[in-house]
Amino acid sequence: MQAVRRYDILDTPPDGAFDRVAAMAARLFDVAVASVTIVDTDRIWFKAIHGLDGIAQIGRDPGLCGSAIMRDDTLVIPDTLTDPVACTNPLVTGPLRVRFYAAAPIITSDGYRLGTVNILDTKPRLITEADTATLADLAAMVLDAMELRLSGLRLLREEQERRKGEEEARARAERDTEAITAFATTLQRTLLPPALPVVPGLELACHYQTDSPRDVGGDFYDVFPLGGQRWAFFLGDVCGKGAEAAVVTSLTRYTLREAAQHHEDPTDVLDALNSALLLDPSMGSRYCTCVFGTLQGAPGGGFTVTVAMGGHPPAFHVQHAQGEEAGLVVQGVRPLGGTLVGALEGARFAAHTFLLGPGHGLLLYTDGLTEARLADGSMLGEEGVAAFLANRTAPDAGRLIEDTIALIAGLPAGPGDDVALLALSVPLTPAPGQPSTASTACTLAAPPVDDAARTGQEH
Repeated sequence: MQAVRRYDILDTPPDGAFDRVAAMAARLFDVAVASVTIVDTDRIWFKAIHGLDGIAQIGRDPGLCGSAIMRDDTLVIPDTLTDPVACTNPLVTGPLRVRFYAAAPIITSDGYRLGTVNILDTKPRLITEADTATLADLAAMVLDAMELRLSGLRLLREEQERRKGEEEARARAERDTEAITAFATTLQRTLLPPALPVVPGLELACHYQTDSPRDVGGDFYDVFPLGGQRWAFFLGDVCGKGAEAAVVTSLTRYTLREAAQHHEDPTDVLDALNSALLLDPSMGSRYCTCVFGTLQGAPGGGFTVTVAMGGHPPAFHVQHAQGEEAGLVVQGVRPLGGTLVGALEGARFAAHTFLLGPGHGLLLYTDGLTEARLADGSMLGEEGVAAFLANRTAPDAGRLIEDTIALIAGLPAGPGDDVALLALSVPLTPAPGQPSTASTACTLAAPPVDDAARTGQEH
């Protein structure tokens, strides 16, 4: 209960972030009712509810939510009439006639269960392990929103205290700047994978560089398994910065991960993301650009890659030049027809399939790279990046990232926006008796408070 009080959320007005989770849960599972609840000492309080009006709270004991928070995993009751505890619950015996119930606990980083994300239906049903994982991810999204809200409250309270004493204004402002910087850095890390996975036969490398230590950027990337020797990867950029962009970024990452488990076609995954971003009008113009792709081991070596684009700059497919030519051959990968994600209902997305063979590399990036300014004030542009890569000596992932970081560092003013980089490469076929290698490397860099020199640190 002290953990619940810490978030200061009981009896607060409706909030779009929580309402979106309830609406998404109802849509994903096609159920009559979905809710986000917080468990108090003697009641179950509804922070958000979809499909049922006029209920703000119910008694805690006996309660389905009260039972669900006693578990670390998702509680699933396929038929409430056959459950000895649920069969007498007022939601089951009363007018609502609930016959199916499932709930995932909202668990803090220090292990306390605050409440649940619930789905209810009026007929018995079964759900899969993937469904329970989806419900758990929705509960994690609720916690992310609560952490963002708590951080905002703390900053607001600090600002109010700062205004009480004029003579302490400068010292407190400096502390606030440090707190905001630390908050932005910590929050930024939660929006990025802590490390890239090891994919047999593939090298992976990434880099993230923020334009300012005080702002949370909207760039994101990830690589994760799909099962059956298939992998997925994505990289994109949410419109805007700050806490609102962070909420959209979190929603985008979770949606892409979940949609990839249910759709094999990358364009269908982007369709699901487009629908999620348009689900609530309060999202406003928070659209994003995104490239989403899948990897499947190819019979002759390397990987078959299918890439779908949603308004994003082209990826670069890089390989050694043929014969005695020096440098690399760089091909832009941009299927025709891809539009912004989350901007229009019924948006259409295009995909392209190609072979990432031995000795090939693939570089994905956000527009902070192409919009960086040269000495004459012009943008580097896609052509500038392609020309730079063509003069490199190796297409492996680590070198592609290192060389691109060097390109950014050599620009007169650096990039004017956040830059996210993700590179994939297939090593050349090893000699007989030598194992194929797989490696990952990732850096997160941020400028100091004065937004000057940029330094990287491994994580």
